[in-house]
Amino acid sequence: MGSLLELERLSIAFNGRLAVDNLTLSIAQGEVLGLVGESGSGKSVTALAILRLLDSAAQATGLIRFDGRDLLSLPTEAMRRARGREISMIFQEPMTALNPVMPVGAQIAEAIRAHHPEQSRRQVREAVIEAMQAVALPEPERRMNDYPHQFSGGQRQRILIAMAIVNRPRLLIADEPTTALDVTVQAQILDLLADLRERYSLAMLFISHDLAVVSQVADRVAVMRHGLLLEQGSRKNIFQSPQHAYTRSLLGAIPTLQTDIHEPLATLPSALGASAGELREYASGHWVRS
Repeated sequence: MGSLLELERLSIAFNGRLAVDNLTLSIAQGEVLGLVGESGSGKSVTALAILRLLDSAAQATGLIRFDGRDLLSLPTEAMRRARGREISMIFQEPMTALNPVMPVGAQIAEAIRAHHPEQSRRQVREAVIEAMQAVALPEPERRMNDYPHQFSGGQRQRILIAMAIVNRPRLLIADEPTTALDVTVQAQILDLLADLRERYSLAMLFISHDLAVVSQVADRVAVMRHGLLLEQGSRKNIFQSPQHAYTRSLLGAIPTLQTDIHEPLATLPSALGASAGELREYASGHWVRS
């Protein structure tokens, strides 16, 4: 299966300081790639670069190829058309991503009209209701006129997902979509994303610092630190046979039912993974920075 998204030697710098260093990744149609790392590792910056939403201080070099087109050299208007229609993003904090003084139905409708100005008001309304139903929001005909503060945290995240999938994108970027949610609601959102992936053949870049969450959704996993890709492989490779010391430390820092509550959790040494050795193929499809 060919790649839908390819990053080749992508580097992103802010005022000469590298935030992402020579990153190469790919995602096939319908595949979920989990991008893991602590805060400041370059995960979210990479997502914003794919959507061409970095601020003017950032310099991006290398290739970001989507369905054969290099997004970094795409004309501004063509990129605007692709953003939200072919590639969508879910942000981690719904209350800052949603407009607090605008009904949620109108916000979903805005996402439709931006890419389908030819649609009638009735068509847009039907699409809004369909999107709200797709993410299991109750009574969409009535609740589309409610405001974000009238919904729970999990429901607000569902509204953001409805906005992201209403135009049937091929790639969904989910940036820490469950971080602000409690464990029960988190599980519901993960189930919803799995269902939407199956229903719409969505490819997904799932960004998280939480390896436990990534283990539930990703087909392949890439581990970053300090802007460097340290390890990449199948979910089985990463969780059952991690090779990089940093990946092993991340896994060791996750509490399990077997964890001794009298012992402190593993911590991550600050220098771990800071060296820029070469990525080598440890086993088929399993790459590790030496």
